[in-house]
Amino acid sequence: MWAVLGATSLLCFGIKLLGHVVPEPWLANPRLQRVNALIPISLLSALVVAQGVMVKTHVVIDHRLAGLAVALAALFAKAPFPVVVVAAAVTSALVYHLH
Repeated sequence: MWAVLGATSLLCFGIKLLGHVVPEPWLANPRLQRVNALIPISLLSALVVAQGVMVKTHVVIDHRLAGLAVALAALFAKAPFPVVVVAAAVTSALVYHLH
């Protein structure tokens, strides 16, 4: 376990160091900047979906998925963020208690 932790730490350090070594003109590339802007969105989306439908190693369809669906609908309807959060929480709680 310590070997994995050490290797992961070295890999993270190497990636961070590489970010300081890359020439600045490469980072100013418009295509790279567009791709870089999408990375946090895709990672956060994957995390939300994984936490919404997974329990340990099993896919589970439960109250969390209902809340996620309502949040997605509210986002598409351009609702303010607090409304999205409250709507998702209320939906998830109602489905949990009705099930």
